[in-house]
Amino acid sequence: MQNTVVIAGATGVVGNAALDYYLEAGWNVIALSRRVPQTSSTRPFQHIAVDLRDKTACQEALGGLRDVTQLIYAALFELPGLVAGWSEKEQMTTNETMLRNTIESLENSKLSHVVLLQGTKAYGVHVRPLRIPAKEKQPRVVHENFYWLQEDYLVNAAQRYGFSYTIFRPQFIFGGVVGAAMNLVPVIAIYGALRRAEGKPFSYPGGRSFVAEASDPRQLAQAMMWSLESEAARNETFNITNGDVFEWRDVWPAIGNFLGLEMGPDEKMSLAQYLPAKASDWAEIVAANGLQNMPLSSYLGESHHYADYAFAYEADDRGSDHGSAPAFLSAIKLREAGFTPVYDTEDSLGYWINVLRERKLLPN
Repeated sequence: MQNTVVIAGATGVVGNAALDYYLEAGWNVIALSRRVPQTSSTRPFQHIAVDLRDKTACQEALGGLRDVTQLIYAALFELPGLVAGWSEKEQMTTNETMLRNTIESLENSKLSHVVLLQGTKAYGVHVRPLRIPAKEKQPRVVHENFYWLQEDYLVNAAQRYGFSYTIFRPQFIFGGVVGAAMNLVPVIAIYGALRRAEGKPFSYPGGRSFVAEASDPRQLAQAMMWSLESEAARNETFNITNGDVFEWRDVWPAIGNFLGLEMGPDEKMSLAQYLPAKASDWAEIVAANGLQNMPLSSYLGESHHYADYAFAYEADDRGSDHGSAPAFLSAIKLREAGFTPVYDTEDSLGYWINVLRERKLLPN
């Protein structure tokens, strides 16, 4: 019998990469998202448009599924402005409700394994500097976080329904979608296209320098399939990163080269402010290059707010802002469990820029 996976959040950065990977691996894929996801695969898949916040809608849409092998839960609810919402009750309870509605609507299926995504907020990166490196065995950092609500529910649901689970904690994720809450690739590329249209160089817009890690969503998709098949992944939590480190100013020239842009000196600015003000300019670029006709807001999602956070726009030179403090994850546990694929972060950025171009979401 053909394996069947349900991917919740199939238009997101990770969910979309998982969609491609599982399709190419021959799986039967059911994609959950409000919009039909784009895919690089030529294989067919089933799309179900459903609001995961609506329990009744979830039961009607998913309750009849009987042959689901695995659930990849990559759906995410964020409030406008993004970062401030990470401490809001609405953001936390809504994300818990969405996971609960999804799993409980699949109770009559043959679900054997659930994958849940977390991230460095599991280590409190948004409220304090991380311990270096952050390890899965470290106790929870005491703060309110929807990850804990989801994780506690997942553990109980696994016991109740008899499935296993695996939780992954990646770092910066770069992917081939637009309109996401946290995908820097289209933000950077749109910024570059606008600067070129203005006759200005591709200047780095961020604040203080810091070293970071990233996670390619193709790697995550591989890990998700591995977690279903590996006993070492049963009911475990794993950090996952590409295997290298990067610094934004050092990788910026490579990004500029991928985009065919002229480099310039740093020019600190808020992309959360700069980009929305250029909506009409972007519309002209879209028309001139035959790109998918969407407003700039649909390209950005909340990722322009994420860019300010990721580029340490508001951090001072002493590094007092926790968002720019070093944040390294130990991936030893994952390697010891037997998962070893790695990705070069610079190459990853170039790959996803090309995917967005192929999908007519960025100019060549």
